[in-house]
Amino acid sequence: MRVKCVICETINDIPDFSGLAKRLRNRPIHTYMCEPCSERIADNTKARLATGNFQFYRGHNAHDEEF
Repeated sequence: MRVKCVICETINDIPDFSGLAKRLRNRPIHTYMCEPCSERIADNTKARLATGNFQFYRGHNAHDEEF
């Protein structure tokens, strides 16, 4: 299956029967991001977290609802 990265628009081939290919076929909302772009975003996020000025919201906790 040929896929295109949403950030750098490079075209890559992935195996047709891989889990990623199945997810991309069955759920069009999911997008493909190549490995270099994924690593670059992860590194930039870790660098922002290290500065202390960036808040990373991990989700909704049950303790947040208690007053």
